[in-house]
Amino acid sequence: MTDLLTTEDYKAIAAGLTFPTLAFIDGGFRPALSGKTFTTTNPATGEPLAEIAACGPEDVDLAVTAARAAFEDGRWSKLHPGERKETLLRLAALMQEHARELAVLESLDAGKTIFDCETVDVPETIHVIKWHAELIDKIYDQVSPASDNHIAMVVREPVGVVGLVLPWNFPLLMLAWKIGPALAAGCSVVLKPAGETTLTTLRVAELAAKAGLPAGVLNIVTGSGSQVGEPLGRHTDVDMVSFTGSTATGRRFLTYSADSNLKEVVLELGGKNPCIVLDDAEDLDAVAAHVVNGAFWNMGQNCSAGSRLIVQRGIKDRLLEKVRAEAAGWQVGDPLDPSIRVGALISQSHFQKVSSYLEAARSEMVLMGGKVVSEGFIEPTIVETGRDSRLAVEEIFGPILTVIAVDSFEEAIAVANDTEYGLAASIFSANGKRALRGARALRAGTVTVNSFGEGDVTTPFGGYKQSGFGGRDNSIHAHDQYTQLKTIWLDLTDNAAAGLD
Repeated sequence: MTDLLTTEDYKAIAAGLTFPTLAFIDGGFRPALSGKTFTTTNPATGEPLAEIAACGPEDVDLAVTAARAAFEDGRWSKLHPGERKETLLRLAALMQEHARELAVLESLDAGKTIFDCETVDVPETIHVIKWHAELIDKIYDQVSPASDNHIAMVVREPVGVVGLVLPWNFPLLMLAWKIGPALAAGCSVVLKPAGETTLTTLRVAELAAKAGLPAGVLNIVTGSGSQVGEPLGRHTDVDMVSFTGSTATGRRFLTYSADSNLKEVVLELGGKNPCIVLDDAEDLDAVAAHVVNGAFWNMGQNCSAGSRLIVQRGIKDRLLEKVRAEAAGWQVGDPLDPSIRVGALISQSHFQKVSSYLEAARSEMVLMGGKVVSEGFIEPTIVETGRDSRLAVEEIFGPILTVIAVDSFEEAIAVANDTEYGLAASIFSANGKRALRGARALRAGTVTVNSFGEGDVTTPFGGYKQSGFGGRDNSIHAHDQYTQLKTIWLDLTDNAAAGLD
């Protein structure tokens, strides 16, 4: 585990940072062609951090042109797999060298706690880049069964120019989840970071160039969804788009594809994820720790957050006592204080949205919290509701946990599946068969048993239903979305013997 510094040390590092502000296109930093900028702010203080290039459709076109040229001339796509691997490993090494800087930059830009940035986000980001780099020269193509007169090869080829659109809740980690397999596959990338969180993405672009990634292979276009995201989604020279974010915006990317060149679209969207605790669950202290981490990690701004606690009545009171005790240790405050576990919500507009659910909670049974600590900060809140409550149905994306009591295993599964989403789920039980039956019955892309989590880089991540489709992040399966399968059929017939000469 990373040795954490003092708050004063982190603030000293923050004071010495130079913020990247320009788009990164064709191997160099440049302002938006319009000359426009937008302000990125520190969510914890509301203070401006930097003026970032506000790109538009013309900048997207410039980036796509650069990416297409890089792809077609083969400077990356046709490079030996071992050479691509070494370049990405150099990038990972440079990120490790600058890990603390990246952690502080991420905390400042996203309001995330330095504890999470130092112990989870940055180390895992580096690990993901390294993992996909190491996989480059270890994925084999296939030869299918055929007659003695034929050979059928099934080969993977990079899909081409890909558009990657990132969310604001895990800027670095989602960057790695997407560029890791995309670059490993040999694609060229045009990437749009979220408008709220651009700084670490631009810093990684600078490190990638230093690592030797050829010009045009990784392009970062900063700006709004309407001026960058939509033009990228509609661009006819983009071969596929991978998007992580809200379900509403994901729908738009399907429209953009249909209206343009039918580019492939991979969507990882929202979630309203159940955490089931059955009455035979053991070690309720450990269960409570998982419940609290699942609900309040990253201020609940997590598409796989365990935001619905579905608990059998026989164990409910004992479990909730331990959950409240565990949550009491999650203090709210300055994200650069390493003892703080709950930082600032990403923006004023999002803070207002989440705060509106606190108003709705007043008509329910508030078991803990329910208050605004200060502008941008909300304390961990636990509310007991019915299964049809607004709080139990809608994705809040904030530190609010809803509790739903059930009478049986069957009712728990039914309530868990009663949602338009299907991203993640957890089930706690000491009965192995019961837990596995539940895991099989839950309609979710990832189900953890006796823990909260998302698996790791070796396991595919993605959802059922309106939580997304088209592919998976993480694991060897992530490479599938960035490649095309081609069949090469060889006829070995002896033409002379067949009298065909």
